[in-house]
Amino acid sequence: MSASLYEPINQFKPQGAQIGIVDGPFEYLTVAGVTMPLPFTTRMTVVRLANGHLFLHSPIRFDPGLADQLRTLGDVRHLVSPNQFHYAHIAEWSKAFPEAVTWASPRVRRRARARRNDVHFQRDLAEEAAEDWRGDIDQALFPGGYFKEYIFFHRVSRTLILADTIFNLELDKIEQPWRTIAAVARMDYPRGQTFFGMRLPVLLQRRRSRAVMAKIRAWQPERVILSHGRCFDADASEITRRLFGGSRL
Repeated sequence: MSASLYEPINQFKPQGAQIGIVDGPFEYLTVAGVTMPLPFTTRMTVVRLANGHLFLHSPIRFDPGLADQLRTLGDVRHLVSPNQFHYAHIAEWSKAFPEAVTWASPRVRRRARARRNDVHFQRDLAEEAAEDWRGDIDQALFPGGYFKEYIFFHRVSRTLILADTIFNLELDKIEQPWRTIAAVARMDYPRGQTFFGMRLPVLLQRRRSRAVMAKIRAWQPERVILSHGRCFDADASEITRRLFGGSRL
């Protein structure tokens, strides 16, 4: 087996009312400035807000054809980094859409500077949803220590939008050693789990974890979009109970 993409890439794929995904090209993990030969798939979520503005969650590598597609859907206005690892292409999109607001997650500015990424973040995400999308999207900060992440819930489509909080990797789409790591960590399809780096911090921050998990359950999502691996497009209530039931907290 070798890694494969979620074809077609760079194409908007509707997922429900006013929401869709765009699967992108491979990205490669960089460790200490060295690019590892280990490709992983990428995915961006696009929400069309009631005012016609587009909310881009975890923008993938910029593609002119994709940008033209999005222009037919609305006005690209929000470029969102949900955690410090999902920011690398925001600068590219910002240059193409200079009126778009760039949103920072915790520690992302420091990480971008360290990697000489020229992104300029204009505003910071907060515990409460920004006024810009409060009528359409709710949000919460999922506790994960170094890996904490802002998660979002699109009300109209009842969709939970995640980046790295949950991995549900299809083993035939990744290469070794990720294949073995995903299976051992139980982050493989169909039993996707919380990213292993977040599990201990979640246990150590029990009060905050319980509150966020209760909020997720109260949202009652009907689907879960992930940045890595196969999305949960059915039985979302069962999935959220399994992943965010809080029984072990």
